[in-house]
Amino acid sequence: MEILEQLLVALALAMDAFAISICIGLSSQHKIREASEAGLWFGGAQGLMALGGFLLGSTFREKIEAIDHWIAFGLLVFIGISMIRESIESKKQGESCERKKQSMLLLAIATSIDALAVGVSISLVTTQIVGPVIIIGIVSIVLSFIGVMAGNIIGARRKFLAELAGGTILILIGLRILLESF
Repeated sequence: MEILEQLLVALALAMDAFAISICIGLSSQHKIREASEAGLWFGGAQGLMALGGFLLGSTFREKIEAIDHWIAFGLLVFIGISMIRESIESKKQGESCERKKQSMLLLAIATSIDALAVGVSISLVTTQIVGPVIIIGIVSIVLSFIGVMAGNIIGARRKFLAELAGGTILILIGLRILLESF
């Protein structure tokens, strides 16, 4: 994966954490402390889950090498469509941000499940994981920090756009992987 692709994947993965961080920022009293905590929780979980997915995918790489591009495509498109669907549903339901400030550990795990699947996809197209994991973690830390800090300025309505953009980016990267295999 090229650096631009790694950054785009990291941005797409960080959109859920960014959206939740905005919600945390809307009800935050100690913004710098909570922004730092959110960044570390979300960034750490994203990086670890991507690494775990990579390790899982690496164990099966030889067995699925003939169809690996289809698997990577399918996973990325599935995650992308799920993110887009969730953004549309939460906009329709007027999802409350107040419940998002529950347990950071649970939120970090919930928002990084897609990083596990992306880690599997990364293992199918490259043997290098250190760079992508670091980039995924750092981008999630930074965007989560920014999300909390900007929560009261941006507002809950922008959460929809963040998740929509993230899903679209993952679908486009999945398409590129598939097209490059032909």
